[in-house]
Amino acid sequence: MHTKPDASSELVTKFVVDGLQNVKGENITILDLRNIETAVTDFFVIAEGNSSTQVNALAESVHKSVRESVGDRPWHVEGRSNAEWVLMDYVNVVVHVFQKGIREFYDLEGLWGDAEITTIENL
Repeated sequence: MHTKPDASSELVTKFVVDGLQNVKGENITILDLRNIETAVTDFFVIAEGNSSTQVNALAESVHKSVRESVGDRPWHVEGRSNAEWVLMDYVNVVVHVFQKGIREFYDLEGLWGDAEITTIENL
């Protein structure tokens, strides 16, 4: 089941952030890619956890928050087995949950430097 017509990418992003905050995700950043011609999605939501256990808990919390709020499930999920970087693809919103060192290494914010970046304060 993919995004319902009334579940805009902004709404999915909101519930992704809620899910991340519910399990104390850190350094949550939203990259708005809608004005980038080559982007394949509307938003990246990036966050980090302190361990593989927390990364998996963050991914599960996002899954639950989005499913319960807008009835959407990710089209594809990668990285749950080693939980250094879990990618959840909701088609118009792609969630990246990293362990800190892995996030720094891949530097998605740097790669997508043309994006409008919003930083969410830690709760």
